[in-house]
Amino acid sequence: MWNFVGKQNDIQGDYSTIYGNWLSGVNFIDEIRLGNQSNLDDDQKNNKARNTYFFLPFILGIIGLLYSYNRDLKTFWTLLLLFLFTGLALKFYLNERPFEPRERDYALVGSFYVFSIWIGFGMSSILKLFSELKNKYLNFGLFFLCLISIPGLMAFENWDDHDRSNRYTAQSIARSYLQSIQEDKDAIIFTIGDNDTFALWYAQEIEEFRTDVRTINTSLLATDWYIDQMKRRAYMSSPIPSQMEHNNYAYGVRDYIRYENLLDSVRWNINDFMDWVSSDHPRTKYRNLISQSGGDVSNYPINALETVFYPTNKIRVPVNIDNVIKSGIINESDKDLIVPYIDIDLPESVLTKNQIMMLDILANNNWERPIYFTGGSYADSEYMWMKEYLQLDGLVYKLVPIRTVMDKSNPYLMGRVDSELMFEIVNKWSWGNSDGQNIYHDPETRKNSISFRSNMSRLVETLIIEKKYEKAEHIIDLAFEKMPIEFYGYYSLWTPFVDSYYKVGNNTKAAEVIGKLSNKYIQRLNYFASLDIYYQYNLTQEIVSEIERYRNLIDISIENQDYSIASDQIISFIESSEPFSYLYGEFDYYLSLIDYVEVLYKSDDYENSKMILFEIKEQFEKRLSTFSTLPEESQLYYIENISSDINNYQKAINQIKRFDNNLSDSLQSEFDKLIDRMVE
Repeated sequence: MWNFVGKQNDIQGDYSTIYGNWLSGVNFIDEIRLGNQSNLDDDQKNNKARNTYFFLPFILGIIGLLYSYNRDLKTFWTLLLLFLFTGLALKFYLNERPFEPRERDYALVGSFYVFSIWIGFGMSSILKLFSELKNKYLNFGLFFLCLISIPGLMAFENWDDHDRSNRYTAQSIARSYLQSIQEDKDAIIFTIGDNDTFALWYAQEIEEFRTDVRTINTSLLATDWYIDQMKRRAYMSSPIPSQMEHNNYAYGVRDYIRYENLLDSVRWNINDFMDWVSSDHPRTKYRNLISQSGGDVSNYPINALETVFYPTNKIRVPVNIDNVIKSGIINESDKDLIVPYIDIDLPESVLTKNQIMMLDILANNNWERPIYFTGGSYADSEYMWMKEYLQLDGLVYKLVPIRTVMDKSNPYLMGRVDSELMFEIVNKWSWGNSDGQNIYHDPETRKNSISFRSNMSRLVETLIIEKKYEKAEHIIDLAFEKMPIEFYGYYSLWTPFVDSYYKVGNNTKAAEVIGKLSNKYIQRLNYFASLDIYYQYNLTQEIVSEIERYRNLIDISIENQDYSIASDQIISFIESSEPFSYLYGEFDYYLSLIDYVEVLYKSDDYENSKMILFEIKEQFEKRLSTFSTLPEESQLYYIENISSDINNYQKAINQIKRFDNNLSDSLQSEFDKLIDRMVE
């Protein structure tokens, strides 16, 4: 339907009404399925992939299908079977998961071709109909109209989101990754999937950019042919340091090795561990282990007997401090922070071939070449179980012999930050035309901005802690300049930058960004409010997420005591979020606004502050009234909930006492009377 009716946007569908649906452009039809289409926010309206064909290609294809049936049954059945087998049957055969990392509609391209043939037949049938008209000018006019109305419409709708000319965001991302790596140090970088590998390959192989870096894809590192490649020099990068010979990792050999807990209290040096793993001595294999334990080896298949095991999962990586400094992994000024060794606990299950090879490289590198990771995964194994020994350098993580304890509340923030080094790296990044007004910022470009913004935010926070305010503001400005708010989405990622603007003393810029971001949230919530209640319930998670993101933005202005901005935003927040108070529960929603009362008081907005208070009071009284009318057994069931409400309301009254004693005393008096009546 996307290809022949129209498409809602370029965001992958999730069965909701706002992402990835087919869309015709005929509002009364679209609104039956997707809800109101006349009050869309700017992001939905301006999404370049919002393409509408008004059913015209689809109708022409159906006409062609019927034309084929009437004209030539053999052709009809041939095409129909091809359409079904390359469409529905293929979908059934592949048994794809509902949600993949990206849309898999290209798997059905064969059926699209068949439908396009029917469109051609449809055009043929219309031309045949036109040929019966005696007026040749009318005939030509109708033919020209058909030619323009469908191919012309599709070209017009699709051009902006399929035009790749003068767009360099993919190349710039690849360059920025490579620019984050030390130059001329024969560095190694481990990549994981296709998205963080192909771009680097392109930059190195086609543009010959930073060929001094050895790119190693850890997924392919499980194959013997790829390991062989890594053992050869490539351009300016040396072969990988490795003691494993081809016969140690050939196809079917050491695809995995198993853990056997024989030396639980012993921690091996990583070089001794690799000597064991790479050895074909009988003692390293299950045949010997089974024989020693009195087992009958004839009960086991040959491949199981020849499998290597590792007798301890505890290994130690010694740190050659001289090599660390010489290779530039750590600055001389941080020498005192270097640890003498790093202890690793391997999994108590199996090690796969690619994991063995990564450990092999680590053991034989001896800190002579910097080792990096792209950060494309958060699995411990992708960092060789050394997440606490990383340093964030631009877009990549460098392995360093300095421990940085991970924050358990946010395990995604890995590694330390060398602010001076990272400041230099970020200012060298190639941005291409990421800020271009006329290019298509596709979903992958927008997703990649997450890493840029997250890492730049960490740099800014570090610079502020170190009181390097000018540099911090420069990085914030750079982020907004190269990734304009209106093009990259994921607006909550800008909230830390707003906080940082306040911390460097630029309240004006902070207020400007708050205005832009709040407008995005307000538009989105107004759109949700225009939908029928049925659609709102189905979009509860989206609605609540938008509300909380907006709330977090306001909280930043309050924390930084920018009450004039905060008070204006509070009013807008209430106006746009109040229609969804039922999703929280009326009392809980208004109670969540209690912190805003004091802000409004400080801004002399007594009217709105009292409005919030009296809404809380009214909802609380309704709760108590409803509770009082319940039968005694039902009251026992809800007693815990009502007790919580009473405590929360009491806290709210106490909070008001900080800035308005008279109002607090009045509410307290009424509260006490309510409680007394309820007890009676």
